[in-house]
Amino acid sequence: MSITPIEIPCLDKGFVRLIDVMGNDNSIVQAARVSYGEGTKRLTEDRGLIRYLLRHQHTTPFEMVEFKFHIKLPIFIARQWIRHRTANVNEYSGRYSEMKDEFYIPALGNIRPQSTMNKQGRSDETFPTEQAEIIADKFAASQDQMYAEYRELLEMGVAREIARINLPVSNYTEWYWKIDLHNLFHFLKLRIDDHAQYEIRVYGEAIASIVKEIVPVAWEAFEDYVLHSLKFSRLEANAITVMLGELPSDETLAAAGLKGREAREFKDKFNRMKNQR
Repeated sequence: MSITPIEIPCLDKGFVRLIDVMGNDNSIVQAARVSYGEGTKRLTEDRGLIRYLLRHQHTTPFEMVEFKFHIKLPIFIARQWIRHRTANVNEYSGRYSEMKDEFYIPALGNIRPQSTMNKQGRSDETFPTEQAEIIADKFAASQDQMYAEYRELLEMGVAREIARINLPVSNYTEWYWKIDLHNLFHFLKLRIDDHAQYEIRVYGEAIASIVKEIVPVAWEAFEDYVLHSLKFSRLEANAITVMLGELPSDETLAAAGLKGREAREFKDKFNRMKNQR
């Protein structure tokens, strides 16, 4: 698919750059109709088919769409990112090339205390401006010192693969990252969530803005059935049926956006929940 390269700045020195795309919404439909047969065309329109597939977790047709990005990001974010092992990655090598004098320093408003409620996250509170500036200066001073020592080691003839080992994880790296839409949706479900670390969320939101332009129908389904959906335990489902008592009317369901097949599926789920009590 021929595209115009898209680049979105991220953090202070990073970016997300779309390099290539294979497929679009039509590719998902084509792949599904290979599996389901031509009769599918008479049963539903393309949008309805895509929504049905995602709603029922028929995910392989979404794997027919692939995105390739060039991404520049701090190493500590790359270490979180690489946990998503369903992508193809080729990273800038500090063994073959010199690491660049580029380090991430958070904006003052993002330098925050440790949360007392979340062991792995920052507080919603901020430091006073003067204190945040002192902290930012400490980051910068350490980064400057470590990079100066790195350059000194290189000039002494130390191998690049050894000289780099003291560089901090705030150092920027780059990679090419290729992933199919099914696994990209999983990545975005986790990384644009409010509980994700701010820095990786910035990248997730940049990628999301690109994806929704290229596969708008699939993105709409992803928002409805994955991103903004909730999962209930059996006990929680029991509580819901007790509170509701009886099924909402067709008019109430339609007002909530549930019509036709989706309304019938909701009614079936509700009755199954009641029978499980």
